[in-house]
Amino acid sequence: MSGLQPSPSAVLSRLVLCFAALLPLVVAAQPVPATPYPAEAFFMRPELSSPRLSPSGRWLAALVRGAPERNMLVAIDLENPATPQVLARFADVDIGRVQWVGDERLVFDTVDLQRGSGGNLNAPGLFSVARDGGALRQLVKLRGNPIVTAPQVGPDRRLDYNHVLLHVPRAPPGAAAEVIVGELRFDSRGLIEEVTPRRLDVTSGRTRSVPGDVPSGARRWLFDAVGEPRVAVTVAQGRTQVHWRAPGQDGWVVLSAASSLEQPWSPHSIDSAGSFFVTVPRGKGGTAELARFDFATGRPQPTSLVSAPGFDFDGRVVVEDDGDSILGFRIETDAETTAWLAPRMKALQTQIDERLPGRVNRLSCRRCSEDGMVVLVESFSDQDPGSVWVWRAADKKLSMVGRALRGLEPARMATVDFQTITTRDTRTMPVWLTRPPGAGADATRPAIVLVHGGPWVRGGHWRWQPMQQFLASRGYVVIEPEFRGSAGYGFEHFRAGWRQFGQAMQDDVADAVLWATKQKLIDPQRVCIAGASYGGYAALMGLVRHPELYRCGAAWVALTDPALWMRGHWWWHDDVSDEARKYSLPTLIGDLDKDAPMLQAISPVAQAARIKAPVLLAFGELDRRVPLNQGLNMRQALRDAGNEPEWITYRSEGHGWRLMENQLDFARRLEAFFATHLAPR
Repeated sequence: MSGLQPSPSAVLSRLVLCFAALLPLVVAAQPVPATPYPAEAFFMRPELSSPRLSPSGRWLAALVRGAPERNMLVAIDLENPATPQVLARFADVDIGRVQWVGDERLVFDTVDLQRGSGGNLNAPGLFSVARDGGALRQLVKLRGNPIVTAPQVGPDRRLDYNHVLLHVPRAPPGAAAEVIVGELRFDSRGLIEEVTPRRLDVTSGRTRSVPGDVPSGARRWLFDAVGEPRVAVTVAQGRTQVHWRAPGQDGWVVLSAASSLEQPWSPHSIDSAGSFFVTVPRGKGGTAELARFDFATGRPQPTSLVSAPGFDFDGRVVVEDDGDSILGFRIETDAETTAWLAPRMKALQTQIDERLPGRVNRLSCRRCSEDGMVVLVESFSDQDPGSVWVWRAADKKLSMVGRALRGLEPARMATVDFQTITTRDTRTMPVWLTRPPGAGADATRPAIVLVHGGPWVRGGHWRWQPMQQFLASRGYVVIEPEFRGSAGYGFEHFRAGWRQFGQAMQDDVADAVLWATKQKLIDPQRVCIAGASYGGYAALMGLVRHPELYRCGAAWVALTDPALWMRGHWWWHDDVSDEARKYSLPTLIGDLDKDAPMLQAISPVAQAARIKAPVLLAFGELDRRVPLNQGLNMRQALRDAGNEPEWITYRSEGHGWRLMENQLDFARRLEAFFATHLAPR
């Protein structure tokens, strides 16, 4: 990787366009052309992303897509915003995550967005840079690239590539600018088995150990506001232990030891006052609520701080700059919102929402209780990728910084709707609908059932998403069911999906199609099913279990043989841990020996002869999550059944496409595949 000296003149035109010199937003009515946007419009990388206010609120750092299409780091003096300062950019790597370390320095890691996803993802390096763009220093090396990319003042103290940023503590006045990095220890297959925290001075590169012993095998850490480790989480033999280190103590005590799949509560965060926040599955349906931990009783307090009926608490505690007072709670239900406790922030939220209606307006403040308060506003919606604004109490003016993507007219974007439906066995299931502009109850619309991966994650969100928008722009209603087994909607919904691959989980997907048909939202004779990873598995099993519903199926990086995936293969390297294979997957999917007939019945490879519809298969040749043998076996099984699939592989990709050329190639192939098989008969 080669470093380039920042040169404002080389990127000024892009910055001027992106930042618009903090001009107010003006939205002009535009005619809506009949021709849809090309694929590039949906999958291009953001022009502006990751905005971060400095602790004082005077400077704003952000990533800008520069030339040649590399993310670079810039900073704006909000008191003199006309000339953004380029802090760091490289010719052959992108700036990744960025955080302020006090008001004078920033740290960032890197990612190569012009390299396939099959490369190693655990070696992003770490750099620090002064607010004025000087004193660029490499703190952590990148794997396989020993070149010194930043000037080293004094001894070369760069850490090896197996260190990642964990936490940026609040530094007392006059203290060294330090961050917490984690030293990763890998097993023989390259999987992380332990993380050991260390303090790192971002100016000198010196490191020091955290005080006291650390629990062996810790993989997750929580730190307090000044960077003291308070919580360590270990996982072994199917059980998760939560270890606690009290202020002023070197030793650790175990607060909880339980099954990894059925924990009574989970660690969330710690504030500088010493409060330990946890999530507890105590709502209806086992939805997780936020509560304080009571050390006197050794369990969470009985009264929750935040609950969101129907949804697990998934957000954060918003605190004052000093970390001592809680301003509110940021949560995501069907859409993101903030429940403010501070009257000043609550009133400002109302004011901003009136100024930018119909959107999520995420407020992040600095000097929150002072007359000089500065607020960063990240504003987005289902139809708009987002824009960045700044509000200053000094002049009470909301000023625009820039847009994530210019050139996309929100009026031409699809809308996203959240519904709850009843499945065939009377369970409640959330469903997301992405519909083209003007698509209401229209029984002539073709549909794509897009099944999320995981599967033990939440799939849908109320925001602009490229694949869903791309498909909707081609006239399709996109249906995304949160089938049982999905996370985010309570433990009972998650638990109901255990051992239901290809069975009740698959019926839930079918029930979403039947519901949309009954609501006259789609043409039931023009439906295809698609998805990646587990979603690709569900696409194939949908063609097996419910062939009457789907004209075609598209599956990429798809699990095609659960038993083979759980067992592993001596030739094909994967990233499934021994812990998962022995303890969690038998519970979540099935036991390789006891459930062998069931695993055969839910294997798309074994059931390939039952698939009669056209199939598109796509795989990354360097995929370690779902190795290529899963795709090759499925391709051969379909061939043997006389159903030759459309076949695509990407040489440098892993579990998903990172290279823009591959994203666009795949999007166009999907477009052609669906256009062929969903055309009116």
